[in-house]
Amino acid sequence: MSSMVIVGAQWGDEGKGKITDFLAEKADVVVRYQGGNNAGHTVEVGNEQYKLQLIPSGILHSDKLCIIGNGVVLDPEAFLNEVRNLENRGVATANLKISDRAHVIFPYHKKIDELSELKRGSNDLGTTKKGIGPAYMDKTERVGIRVCDLLKKDVFAAKLKENLEAKNSYLKKMFEFEGYSYEEMLEKYLAYAEQIRPYVDDTSVLVYNAIKADKNVLFEGAQGTLLDLDFGTYPYVTSSHPVAGGVCIGAGVGPALIGKAVGVVKAYTTRVGKGPFPTELFDETGEYIRKKGFEFGTVTGRPRRCGWFDAVIVRYAVRISGLTGIAVTKLDTLADIPRVKICVGYKLNGEIIKDFPASIEDLAFCEPIYEEFEGWEDVSHIKEYNKLPTNMLRYLERIEELCGTKISLVSVGPKRDETIVIEEF
Repeated sequence: MSSMVIVGAQWGDEGKGKITDFLAEKADVVVRYQGGNNAGHTVEVGNEQYKLQLIPSGILHSDKLCIIGNGVVLDPEAFLNEVRNLENRGVATANLKISDRAHVIFPYHKKIDELSELKRGSNDLGTTKKGIGPAYMDKTERVGIRVCDLLKKDVFAAKLKENLEAKNSYLKKMFEFEGYSYEEMLEKYLAYAEQIRPYVDDTSVLVYNAIKADKNVLFEGAQGTLLDLDFGTYPYVTSSHPVAGGVCIGAGVGPALIGKAVGVVKAYTTRVGKGPFPTELFDETGEYIRKKGFEFGTVTGRPRRCGWFDAVIVRYAVRISGLTGIAVTKLDTLADIPRVKICVGYKLNGEIIKDFPASIEDLAFCEPIYEEFEGWEDVSHIKEYNKLPTNMLRYLERIEELCGTKISLVSVGPKRDETIVIEEF
């Protein structure tokens, strides 16, 4: 394996958690490099289901070093609750580390997120209101408070006082919200500081040393390529960089040390929230996929919009992240649909385009161009690639051709043993 990045190659929710958990068996270190507790991974182990938000999926393997990198924004309360929930279920967290350079989410970030969305009205962005965007705004404005600041009482007290005065003033003027008590927040977060202190380390050193020692390092992203701040369907995007390039900044590792980049894609396409979606289905087939695939957000519970596989999107993700292979999930969800489709290009203003446009206004007017394929029966019991139905194999081969990269792994169900490796990583 050496070092490998797992990237969502659609709008997120592709099944990265399951694939990371599966690949983590061969990893020594698993690193989360961006996002916050606005993202979630659902992993099934035996009859147990785990919903992870901040903590890397590798935590379900007790012998793996799991790292929350500097590119993550950390809500201490959410983190400690997640740790507590895992430990109550018998999952050890002693091998978990947090970057001392990660930025901290505070209640004022969440309140600004919430009130800003309300103020936008029908033009809201559909955020999770967990303070992720405002925390990244502070980071970019260079007024953010990092974990290393939180652990130094005097430094933290001074930074919090300055920030809270500014945020309370902003909240009052913009939203008529009275703000927060400095003393209460200081006391609360100093208590969090002591609870997270044992987990804190210079994680970029840990990652670098692991790679130099020829250990297998797995980098896990949240969200997906089409939610990337630069390359997604802006402004309906997240506030960080889920693409493979985000690893270098979000984990503190040079690009020459990254070996492979694997994109995770569903056998169809989903997205949560607003924004154009060329292959979206509004009929009984879309509802069938949503119900059978249990397409509801891990964090929010919001129903996901469902549509046919879009090769334009995945080909774009292959190019942006330099994907060396893709893992196709949820093939079992499409079972028993008589005919399935792949979008091979778009028609825009009478012209055929095969590259993903930057403008969401253009994307909204793109008409998908489809190829149809015969469907297949249930596949959840199949363990070998060459024993998959012929119709499914044709479907997968066409995906490889259209996206310009090979399929390295397919998933025919949510459990670890419902995974077929085509090419060893």
